[in-house]
Formats: sequence, C-alpha cells, structure tokens
Amino acid sequence: MLQLSDLHAYYGKSHVIQGVSLDVGDGELVGVLGRNGVGKTTLLKTIMGLVPPRAGSVRFDGAELSRLPAYQIPRLGIGYVPQGRRIFPLLTVRENLRTGLAKAGNSVDEDTAFAPVFADFPVLKARLGQLGGTLSGGEQQMLAISRALLGAPKLIMLDEPMEGLMPAMVTMVRDTVKRISDMGVGVVLVEQNVRMVLDVVDRVYIMQKGTVTFAGRVRDCTDEVLLQHLGV
Repeated sequence: MLQLSDLHAYYGKSHVIQGVSLDVGDGELVGVLGRNGVGKTTLLKTIMGLVPPRAGSVRFDGAELSRLPAYQIPRLGIGYVPQGRRIFPLLTVRENLRTGLAKAGNSVDEDTAFAPVFADFPVLKARLGQLGGTLSGGEQQMLAISRALLGAPKLIMLDEPMEGLMPAMVTMVRDTVKRISDMGVGVVLVEQNVRMVLDVVDRVYIMQKGTVTFAGRVRDCTDEVLLQHLGV
C-alpha cells in the first residue's frame, strides 16, 4: 500500500532523511522507533507532502505522491495525527470533527458519520459544544484520532500519540490503535514508548540519524537489537 524508496528530505541545508526505504501493507501495523531528533516526524511530514522530498519515491496504492501538493494527499486515503495533536483550540469539538469530513463533501449526515466516533470515545459526544483547547490532553488525542478516522483512510499515521498521557490514556490509545488495524486500516505508529509499540505492531523500523538501521518483525527485535540501535 505505502512504499518509500531511497527517500531524501532536507530542512534548508540539513539532510534530515537520508535514503529511507519503508513499506506498509494493507491493514498492517508498522512501528517506527528512534531517539528524539533522528527524523521520525520529518519522515511522516515528507510522506504527507509537508516537507518536499529532494530525491526518492513515495508511492501509495501505486500513485506517486512526491510531487503532489500536500492538500491532495489526504484525499487519496491517508490520515495523519501529528505530534502534539494539533486540534483547533478555538473550534468546538463538533467543528473539529467536521474538518475530518471535508473529503466526503457536504452530503454526509453528521450524526451517522460521528456514531462510530462516539462508540469509541463517548466522552466526545458529551463535549460536542466545548472548545477543543479546553479538553484534557487525553481527550484532545481522542479528538485528533477521531478527526483523522472520519476521512475513512486506508492508512493512518500517528506521531507520538502517547506523549504526555497518563497511563490509563496510554492504554486507551494502544487499544484504539489495535482496533484501527483490526478494521483493515494500515497504521504507521511513531512512538517513544518502545515496549508499548512492540506490544501492538507487526513489524518495526528503527531510525538513527535519518536512516533506517533495523527493519524486521517484532520477534526479531530482541533486547540485543534494542540495545544496539536504541540504547535501551
């Protein structure tokens, strides 16, 4: 479904993504691990067209994305939950959710579209009229994930979704990620919580200094591998 081949991206003169190759199959749950500053967030932004690649290929369902404007990429079926949630703090929960329906046009019945969201996160139904910026961190993460799912993506990418959350909320996010994958949606999970990632994903990529230094199934991600590539 998603295929990156020898991808390179820069911030100015800084060569942040240095020849990354990666793939995600239909409904597969893939983890991307690495210390802070190794390029994980930039990798996701490059896939989404927010950072233009200088070289290499990004293909999704056979279509080349690397030359598309960023606004077209979600319409092809990629959902993105950025680091820090990035909800609209001055919009209500309902208005934030509506932005996730933009791909579907004006013909969508909101109550029908929102029903699965409220089944997963009933607290959002109780907060519909509340400003997004007044939600707790965990509730904002629920909102960010729900907004991405409302676009009916084939693939969803989550950047540090467990960052700053209480243990109960971390468990909720983990269970949500599993449920998304069980629905047949591909998932790219970028996360610092190594053990939690290994508990849910099918395969793992580990990055160091803009490159992939390990790629394999979870069973291959031994303590020795973690120590060598992550120092944990």
